[in-house]
Amino acid sequence: MLDSLAFIIFLVLVALAFDFLNGFHDAANSISTVVSTRVLSPRYAVIWAAFFNFIAAFLIGVQVAHTIGTGIVNPDIIENTIILSALGGAIAWNIITWYFGLPSSSSHALIGGLIGAGLVKGGSSVLVFAGITKTAVFIVLSPTIGLALGLAIMILVLNINYRSSVARSNKIFRKLQLFSAAAYSLGHGMNDAQKTMGIIAIILYNKGLLGPTFYIPFWVVILCHAVIAMGTMTGGWRIVKTMGTRITRLRPIGGFCAETAAAITIIGASFAGIPVSTTHTITGAIVGVGTVKRITAVRWGVAGSIVWAWILTIPASAMISAVIYVVLKIFFC
Repeated sequence: MLDSLAFIIFLVLVALAFDFLNGFHDAANSISTVVSTRVLSPRYAVIWAAFFNFIAAFLIGVQVAHTIGTGIVNPDIIENTIILSALGGAIAWNIITWYFGLPSSSSHALIGGLIGAGLVKGGSSVLVFAGITKTAVFIVLSPTIGLALGLAIMILVLNINYRSSVARSNKIFRKLQLFSAAAYSLGHGMNDAQKTMGIIAIILYNKGLLGPTFYIPFWVVILCHAVIAMGTMTGGWRIVKTMGTRITRLRPIGGFCAETAAAITIIGASFAGIPVSTTHTITGAIVGVGTVKRITAVRWGVAGSIVWAWILTIPASAMISAVIYVVLKIFFC
């Protein structure tokens, strides 16, 4: 039953549900700064973000999708039960963190799901430690780079803009923030849509529908970008408040600097084929911008709870995935 064509179609639909939920969950990351600075209303902000999520399909290759498809768990042992368990673990963790308003990483939830099911299936020998290590390193590096760039860009912009009045500065950076928000949403689409591409491609490859060589069909690229854009359109309003106002208060100049810093980090990682967390990166950038004013401008208690969600994401989603895998094996295999 788990190898039937009907089940393959079901798996692809579950992967697309994860893609949609990824956009829904991460919509707040894309729009929080531009909404909190009142450059755009939430309705227009999600449309703006979703548009750039989609057109990212035409601007980059599929390096991240290849990492997800072949660089976390040995593709030779991946079968439908592992994929369904990984997706189930990732979706469950996304829903849990969304409910509590915590901006966790959909990407790391999916990677954790693959690791958990893979470990139950074949033990540690089936894990691709090079890919996992690269991802784990960037759990720390992506927010750190985002923080450093946010801090540096904010200092640079303040020095360039020091003669300007607050009113004039707000007027200029309200306009510039439209471009920085667009760049961030491009980066979000470039990196996050590719995670689902990798999953769908390996589903098709294992069924023999891609031929002897693993690759990402273009229709999968378009479909995944379209679905994540639709998820972004629905928004993730619980997390908007956390990202846009609870970590630190942002003015348009700060929103511009945070989005620019995060966009540079995410787009760079996407070209390098590294599946980073857009959530981690934009949070780090916001913290970097906030610390320019003063250290106490950042609500470190809120930031600390977010960091705990980051730390728990891979092990929690791995545990959920492992449980789902065992249940599926008992009742369906």
